Amino acid sequence: QSQIVESGGGLAQTGGSLRLSCALSGRFLNYHIIGWFRRAPGKGRESVACTTGDNGGDKYFPNSMKERFTISKDRAKKTVYLQMDNLKLEDAGTYYCARGIEGGNKGGCSAVASAYDDWGRGTQVTVSS
Repeated sequence: QSQIVESGGGLAQTGGSLRLSCALSGRFLNYHIIGWFRRAPGKGRESVACTTGDNGGDKYFPNSMKERFTISKDRAKKTVYLQMDNLKLEDAGTYYCARGIEGGNKGGCSAVASAYDDWGRGTQVTVSS
């Protein structure tokens, strides 16, 4: 049973904003990595952004995504957020949050889905023009 629940999806217009939340059950420790992924209709899953449980660097995929999206976390609430601004039609899809453990190389969080072993069921984002 997943210990991750995403919320905050919905309908937004192009140029609008949404804030997704990822609520984590269980522990949220320094060595955890949390990733946001998305799957657009008819396309494969892709990484959007990730963060670590400590103050390790946040990452965006591609890096230019940080111009519109911001990942943040509240350790006390065990929640990770994805603020999405200036939404585009191509941002539509199902957004998933996932938790994993940082690799031994201490490289921080990862865009690779296999680095995460606990996934939420997703929240739907629809963008209209």
